[in-house]
Amino acid sequence: MRSNQIRFNTLALCGFEAIRSGFVRLAILSSLITIGFLVSRPAYSQEALLQAKSNVPVATGSDSAPILIASAESSSIVAPEAPVSADPVSETDLFSAALHEPLVQDQPASGSSQLPFFKRPVKNELIFEGLVSYGNYKIFASGYDMKLYTGGVELDRHSWGSFLGAQLDYVAEFLPFVLLNKPKNVDIFGNPYFCSHCTPPVTRAESAAIRQNVPGIGFSPIGFRLLWRPSKKLQPYLEAKGGVLVFAKKVPSSEAAYENFSLQSATGVEVKMNPRWGVRLGLFSDFHFSDAFVVPVNPGLDVMNANLGLSYHFGTEK
Repeated sequence: MRSNQIRFNTLALCGFEAIRSGFVRLAILSSLITIGFLVSRPAYSQEALLQAKSNVPVATGSDSAPILIASAESSSIVAPEAPVSADPVSETDLFSAALHEPLVQDQPASGSSQLPFFKRPVKNELIFEGLVSYGNYKIFASGYDMKLYTGGVELDRHSWGSFLGAQLDYVAEFLPFVLLNKPKNVDIFGNPYFCSHCTPPVTRAESAAIRQNVPGIGFSPIGFRLLWRPSKKLQPYLEAKGGVLVFAKKVPSSEAAYENFSLQSATGVEVKMNPRWGVRLGLFSDFHFSDAFVVPVNPGLDVMNANLGLSYHFGTEK
């Protein structure tokens, strides 16, 4: 009886050990399959990363996804000797195409000048300009019988989209040459004066005949331009600029200031000669400057002028 019980316990123990070892083998096998499945996916991303860093060439077929070709330096990647299947529905090709798509989607087509991964250059225009006044009037200022001449460069940058059917550009201007021609003897309002106590008396015409030139410099960092028909030969425009002028003397009268605020408004047309060069014809412009009462007296000056220039376009394709 005892021997039968011992035999039964031995058989039960052996069966339990067999069952337990079977579960262990099954768990180990499942773990190996799971690890192999998970490790096989990062292998493609490592190849793609290595290709991106080392500029490994990519071979493409007509109906297949890009294929990585390992270089001599990339010893960890072995090029397949067997031809790659062109089956479009295979899991390997679909997964490889998904990995490699970000690397090649922005590449330009053959013969294209578009740069990969970069935005298209912004259109810019540099205008070498000059201004000549041909009269002045009294609207926002009291100065009279004065002439203004300027020379400098203007930058027009197409970075603001469009408005009223026109191309809207940011404008900045630098005037290294500014010259104000004015009567030498003027009152506090900038007008030639009649000197009754002078010996002999000096009339207004005689005061206006005695002239002086006052040099200066100007800078206008704030401005805009509306340019219609930018791709046509004749391009009408409307622009405005604001900045400062600094003169060597107080102008337009001795009671004014050395520094004056400037405001320009102009309209005209640009003539496009070729994709790079053009001519500006701004025949109807206004130039105002005044000291904005930074001193007790603010005579100011308004002049009508013609603004002519030679423009150069860059940041665009030839």
